[in-house]
This record gives sequence, structure tokens and C-alpha cells, in this order.
Amino acid sequence: MTTRVPAPGGTTRVLLADDEHLVRGAIAALLDLEAGIEVIAQVGRGDEVLAAVVEHRPDVAVLDIEMPGMDGLSAAEQISSLCKIVILTSLGRPGYLRRAMAAGVSGFLGKDASAEELAMAIRKVQSGGRYLDAELAAAAMAAGDSPLTDRERDALRLAGDGATIARIAAELHLTEGTVRNYLSSAMTKLNAQNRLEAIRTAQRMGWL
Repeated sequence: MTTRVPAPGGTTRVLLADDEHLVRGAIAALLDLEAGIEVIAQVGRGDEVLAAVVEHRPDVAVLDIEMPGMDGLSAAEQISSLCKIVILTSLGRPGYLRRAMAAGVSGFLGKDASAEELAMAIRKVQSGGRYLDAELAAAAMAAGDSPLTDRERDALRLAGDGATIARIAAELHLTEGTVRNYLSSAMTKLNAQNRLEAIRTAQRMGWL
């Protein structure tokens, strides 16, 4: 983690979380050129976000979705009561936007956005508004809600991590037969021929 001296009052204090060091550094440098914005802390792992927010008290946290330790959406759930959140993603999966909104995220845009657009998003969410990438929002609307129940999603997620039926059952406190039923139901809802196809479909849509 790298930290810097906080800016004087009136400046929006930003925490950046991205596992790509060069990308994170470039975003920080560009944001520091924007009037009224200062990056006060940076982390490279999702499981470092909460501690950094508690320590540095940023006004806005800018989080990448794909990070080691914990993904950006899970990190957002942990800090939504502590600061405003902007999600950056290079993956245009429609389900991500819906999950982000449910996690308390106020800004959501692609990594191909300009520094000016990111700064605009930061200012807007800091003032209490929302900033959503138009294309990602349209894709989310077209895709609709996930057909999976929470238990079906949990079972698929663990299966995608390589867990056996026995391990999934133990982690979810279910019987092995119930886990098989959840996985079978998920396959049917996703029109998948097998478990792997169901996992890939759910991941592509951003439902896992």
C-alpha cells in the first residue's frame, strides 16, 4: 500500500484499488491533475480495501472489479457505509452492474473511460449523484435479472472454484443431494448441457 499526505479541506479524497500497478499509477497521476481531486491511498488487492478505507477515510473509493484476494464488488459491499464507490471494469458483463447497484455502488464505468470522465464520475458520486456507463447500463437492462437463486449461485460459484460436491455441501451446510439439485436447477435455468457450461454462462453474464 502507498499513501500520501491528505489534501486540504474542500478536496475530494480518493482511494484507488487495482491490482495492475502501472494502470493504478497512471490513473492516480491523471486524477491528481484534476482540480479538487487527490489520490490519498492505493492498494493492489481487494482484501486490502476495507482496512485502507478505515485508515485513510477517503470520500470516494475507485475499485477495479477483478482483483486478487477479493473482487471489487465484494469489497464494495464491505465499505458502502463508509464512503462513495466508483467501479471500474474492463469486463462488460451485464450482471455486474446490477450487482454493483445492490452493493451500494454509485458510479460504474469502463476502464477505457478518459481521466476526465472518471473525474466527472468521482465528482458526481461525491455530490450524492450516480454515474453509469450508458452502454453497460443498456446491456444490463437487456439482459434482465439473474434467474439463479442465492443458493444456486453459491453452488455454481464453488463448483467453478473446483470444489467437489462434498466440499460444496460442507461449506453451504447442505446435503450432497441438495447441492446436486441446486446445480441441476441452475443448469436448466441457464439452458446448459453440463455444469461447466452453466458456470461459463453465469460468469459471462456477470451473475457469479
